[in-house]
Amino acid sequence: MNEAKTAPKSADGRTPVLSVRGVNVAFGSNVVLKDLDLDIWRGEVLGFIGPSGTGKSVLMRAILRLLPRQSGKIWILGHDYETVSEEEKIALDTRLGVLFQHGALFSALTVRENIQVPMREYLDLPQSLMDELTMLKIELVGLSPSAADRYPSELSGGMIKRAALARALALDPDLVFLDEPTSGLDPIGAAEFDELIAKLRDTLGLTVYMVTHDLDSLFSVCDRIAVLGDKKVMAAGTIEDMLAYEDGWIRSYFHGKRARAIPRKDHAAPADAAQAPNSNG
Repeated sequence: MNEAKTAPKSADGRTPVLSVRGVNVAFGSNVVLKDLDLDIWRGEVLGFIGPSGTGKSVLMRAILRLLPRQSGKIWILGHDYETVSEEEKIALDTRLGVLFQHGALFSALTVRENIQVPMREYLDLPQSLMDELTMLKIELVGLSPSAADRYPSELSGGMIKRAALARALALDPDLVFLDEPTSGLDPIGAAEFDELIAKLRDTLGLTVYMVTHDLDSLFSVCDRIAVLGDKKVMAAGTIEDMLAYEDGWIRSYFHGKRARAIPRKDHAAPADAAQAPNSNG
């Protein structure tokens, strides 16, 4: 790809997996995001938090081109969708996976058929190979083989999340977007899902962008946290940085009545994430 189309590098020569600069999103006169900047580094799990209704899911959808933005630049895997060819856009799309809130599985399709939707859209594979790959994804997310031919209405909430994650992983993406992945799960199911995300990050080398309200997820699986407030990223850093923050909503969130004193996860952060700056730039 043309070098002029690639994202600028950081001072130490690294290119973020996702780079957002000066993004503005509005619905009529209602400005939701204004001059927002954000970087995500290869191999990290970034937890994206903020008060309800501030635009966390809006930003994710704008990054994925599901919502229009009025201005700003977004580079995914070093490239700007605005400047690449249609063929390059398709190639980039295959490197992204998305788990929408509540799973968003197609109710008329089985788990097998849901997982094969992106395969049919982007790949030209024989049915036997798609079936084989589907069973590998089902095993990868911890579902039993018997789940393949069940419909979403026959699944528990936790199984729906895992099936939706299997679909998100269908094309072996580099970057996965998770929108409230543990919402609606009981504490045990949520903890198991967090462990699954950490395992997939470590074994597959995934980079994960996770919109969440779940404090347990922030403590147990996230390498860094970005906080949306006043229409932009107002702080970004490790859980220790967030706990040390002295002002406003961040302090209330991490030190309020529902705050937790949970030990930091014991798996090491990836090299890029460990070197990432504690600011949103």
